Amino acid sequence: MLSSLSARRLALATLFFVPGVGIASWVTRTPDIRDLLGASTAEMGLVLFGLSLGSMVGILSSGALVARFGARPVIAAGATAIVVSMPVIGIGAAVGSPFVVASGLFLFGAGMGGGEVAMNVEGADIERVSERSFLPTLHGCFSLGTVVGAVIGIWATAAGFPVAWHLGLVGVIALAAVVLSVPALPAHTGRAHGVDTTAVTESRRALWKDSRLLLIGVIILAMALAEGTANDWLPLVMVDGHGFDPALGSTIYAVFAAAMTIGRFSGGWFIERFGRPAVLSASGVFAAVGLALVIFVDNQLVAAAAVLLWGLGASLGFPVAISAAGDSGPDSAARVSLVATAGYVAFLVGPPALGFAGDEFGLRSALIIPLVFVVVAALIAPLIGGRRRTPVLVDQA
Repeated sequence: MLSSLSARRLALATLFFVPGVGIASWVTRTPDIRDLLGASTAEMGLVLFGLSLGSMVGILSSGALVARFGARPVIAAGATAIVVSMPVIGIGAAVGSPFVVASGLFLFGAGMGGGEVAMNVEGADIERVSERSFLPTLHGCFSLGTVVGAVIGIWATAAGFPVAWHLGLVGVIALAAVVLSVPALPAHTGRAHGVDTTAVTESRRALWKDSRLLLIGVIILAMALAEGTANDWLPLVMVDGHGFDPALGSTIYAVFAAAMTIGRFSGGWFIERFGRPAVLSASGVFAAVGLALVIFVDNQLVAAAAVLLWGLGASLGFPVAISAAGDSGPDSAARVSLVATAGYVAFLVGPPALGFAGDEFGLRSALIIPLVFVVVAALIAPLIGGRRRTPVLVDQA
């Protein structure tokens, strides 16, 4: 019988796994969806703005909704939107409608942007209660979901399996996972109880004057942009920029997802021994080297290998920065919400905008934008300070 804390961890891990499967299912089928829509790179960028718009709605509303209702209902609403988005995207591709695909991406963005901000608040609270690092592993479950989704997507692409059936089945399976997981979460994590709402608002505005928190926000923005760029564009970069066929392009995305998963599940060891600033700085260096090789070296083997560095580098940026924000001062939920918002803006909104740069200069050249950001993150990471976590040898759950 699982303890309440163990059940809570398992439920949250499952709820992180679901959007990972969803986004990988979308990404691995983007070449097929692009062809079904007959869309150019710029037109695909416009379709992806459905994702941007939805994510902005979810991101900008999530912090206030968590403070008012608690994390669980926001997580439930976000997960439901992700479940519904899958068949909508598939149907839109099948009928050749960019508007329907963009509408499905709007639902996905709203669900992921809003729900995952709330899930990071929940995850940071689990770290506080258990006194153990959990967020890197939690985000590892998202990456594991992308690996599973990518493997299925690769098979579906190679077999010519219809996009609509593929994404519809993903939605059905995701629905079962959500229904089983949400009830295990506590009802009111992150909710502001019996507090003057004016005082809360003023307190949260003051967070924008916290220089350390703002540095953490810049780091999470940069590293989330590096991750999100791969999630939206990596198969097309490999197909259009390096001449791989669509199935191999999707396979290379799966390699990226596997590197992310390895980095996140092993990240706790490095954090305990070297501290967050050193890990974040090293992550930025790895991601920058990987991106630079993909951009500037015109060799398929080098590009495929560089994706490993890109994935390992991007893997720990988001969860480690979230942990650092939660420990940076009072009102942990508000701090996590603020930097998570910055991260999800970059993760969901930044990559679609790269479509316009890609249409003008080519997708490989457009990757210079996230490259510059991760170099900045690597340089400023030592400035965030903070102690190393003290390892907890006995799990009290």
